[in-house]
Amino acid sequence: MPSIIRSFLAATFALLMVFAFGVTSVQAKTVEVKLGTDAGMLAFEPSTVNISAGDSVKFVNNKLAPHNAVFEGHDELSHPDLAFAPGESWEETFSAAGTYDYYCEPHRGAGMVGKVVVN
Repeated sequence: MPSIIRSFLAATFALLMVFAFGVTSVQAKTVEVKLGTDAGMLAFEPSTVNISAGDSVKFVNNKLAPHNAVFEGHDELSHPDLAFAPGESWEETFSAAGTYDYYCEPHRGAGMVGKVVVN
């Protein structure tokens, strides 16, 4: 009888470990947004990204510098410094669900605006 109990406890423990590691092994992802399109347009590419809470957005300077990303009402997410060099980048992690509108300060008037939707 004790061996049956031990086997049951071992199986239960193994099942709990599989469940615990399966739930905690979810990896946050990083989505890339180009500052300036490949065609040289003054736009973020893509202009809207959909991510989950805990994911990051990597902003990469692409064409027609300088660029930055200023999030309206979210100074903690904004990157007001201008990126001049091609390939210059930075990342922002979004921990709370919501819609975050942003713009490129020098090119806002040209329509260089974007949106991050966090589920």
